[in-house]
Amino acid sequence: MPDDPHPLLRRRIAVARGEMPGDVCLRGGRVVNVFNERIADADVLVADGMIAAVGGPFEAAETIDVAGALVTPGLIDAHMHVESTLLTPAALARVIAPRGTAAIIADPHEIGNVLGVRGIELMLEISVGLPVDCFYMASSCVPASPFENPGATLHAEAIARLLDHERVLGLAEMMNFPGVFAGDAEVLEKIRATLARGRVVDGHAPGVLGRDLDAYAAAGIRSDHECTTAVEAIARADRGMLVQVREGSMARNLDALLPAIVAGALGDWCLCTDDVLPEDLQRDGHLDGLLRRVVAAGVPVATAVRHATLVPARHYGLRDRGAVSPGFRADLAVFSGERDFRPQLVLHAGRVVGRDGAYAGDDPLPSVAVENTVHLGPLDAARFVLDADDTPHPVIRVFPDQIVTERDVRSVPHADGRWQFDPATDLALVACIQRHRPSGAMGLGLATGFGFTRHGAIGSSVGHDAHNLMIAGTQGEDMVAAARAIADDGGGFVVVQDGVVTARLPLPLAGLMATEPVEVVRRQLQAIDAAARALGCPLPSPFGTLSFLPLTVIPKLRITDAGLFDVEAFRLVGA
Repeated sequence: MPDDPHPLLRRRIAVARGEMPGDVCLRGGRVVNVFNERIADADVLVADGMIAAVGGPFEAAETIDVAGALVTPGLIDAHMHVESTLLTPAALARVIAPRGTAAIIADPHEIGNVLGVRGIELMLEISVGLPVDCFYMASSCVPASPFENPGATLHAEAIARLLDHERVLGLAEMMNFPGVFAGDAEVLEKIRATLARGRVVDGHAPGVLGRDLDAYAAAGIRSDHECTTAVEAIARADRGMLVQVREGSMARNLDALLPAIVAGALGDWCLCTDDVLPEDLQRDGHLDGLLRRVVAAGVPVATAVRHATLVPARHYGLRDRGAVSPGFRADLAVFSGERDFRPQLVLHAGRVVGRDGAYAGDDPLPSVAVENTVHLGPLDAARFVLDADDTPHPVIRVFPDQIVTERDVRSVPHADGRWQFDPATDLALVACIQRHRPSGAMGLGLATGFGFTRHGAIGSSVGHDAHNLMIAGTQGEDMVAAARAIADDGGGFVVVQDGVVTARLPLPLAGLMATEPVEVVRRQLQAIDAAARALGCPLPSPFGTLSFLPLTVIPKLRITDAGLFDVEAFRLVGA
């Protein structure tokens, strides 16, 4: 008899029919049916990493008693940037898998801006075989706009190459919505190439409404995670777009959108974190923490689970994920209580990866080869001088827990034709320094909201999206010291006070990610946040706020290595 070409499928069918025992049976759980949004007592039978049957009783090699616990599909984060967690994919997976997360849909445009296609292919390579499945989108906007100067550019040909990878599900957030409206040929070709392959195009259109939103949707863009108001979210839902409700470390929009969710006004919505730091993941959880809040606001448990599982799975074409049902992947999360979403047991493809919120494996964290990507031109304190007189200056106003900024115009303290630090004015000098090539290019401006009360500086090699060096400080000596310390570490966060480095968090992988486990990164992040607070900075996430100052596609006033940038006018200030 010839070899059976379908042994796993044949066995799964036999297990489902009761002709053979399964591998694992979860017994006595309260199973969420995401198709009809009901919860029922049932056992779940697993064979070869897939769900063979739901109901019971069943026979299996191993039976796990989950009496009374809520059994859900593995959760899916619909939009995030792995690099923004400061962790490698392997380190991140060990944090979020035990919280019930089975898959993430990631846009690798952070590393794409530093290393180009090579960086995205590296992320694909180092995220294989993890307890969380890492899917990626082909980064649409590298750079985010023509006014940013990254380490690489991704043209339409590169996008087409990436789309042929089995774990690349579509085109990532189309941030260049002005390019969509203007019919930019490169933008339209990226969209066309994606749609021609039957893949999805994700959106990013903060504040876009009316006929412009019609045009955006007409281009084939089917989601948006940038909704900060119910008005924006409902407008997208009305046009059949998936509203990806964002709650991360830098942008927190869940509370603003919850009333619309509870009212059923958003149709197919889902949850995402976008940019989230390890401190928040370990303190608040991942999607499990967001589900607690959604359910507490009045959304039925089964409805909330459906929108964190089946809805994103269907949107991204993951047809065998997102449900506790025969023929679906055995990505299962078991939570204590029906409303608490406290992780008790997590299975990934039928294998236990989490118990009581902790990673169940004992394998060492894989190492990753790194190269120094911080290349600075000549720098000295004299470069950090801003001309000033009685003429009012444009000032970037930052807000806690938001990535949008406001444009202020105000008089600034000055002496001898130069800006002078005065803690009473809450003004800091901000600099964006080219770090991908030693050109020496640097833009200077002023920002309010950092709250510095004594001399010092904070610096970061994370500077969305081009990821040039960002420094905020009070005087040139401290700011140049911060830049040099970051270069020595090959990237990272640093705090300088009175000329002395008081805390640092090295990020040697592309200047974006640490190579240490989460416990080490979390301690370093706590230390560096404390050092920033010692300068007087009141921001909950000072380095997150700093890192978004250069992003030229988020309103309103930004800083690039070429100078201040007015997002609404879409030009450099003074140009």
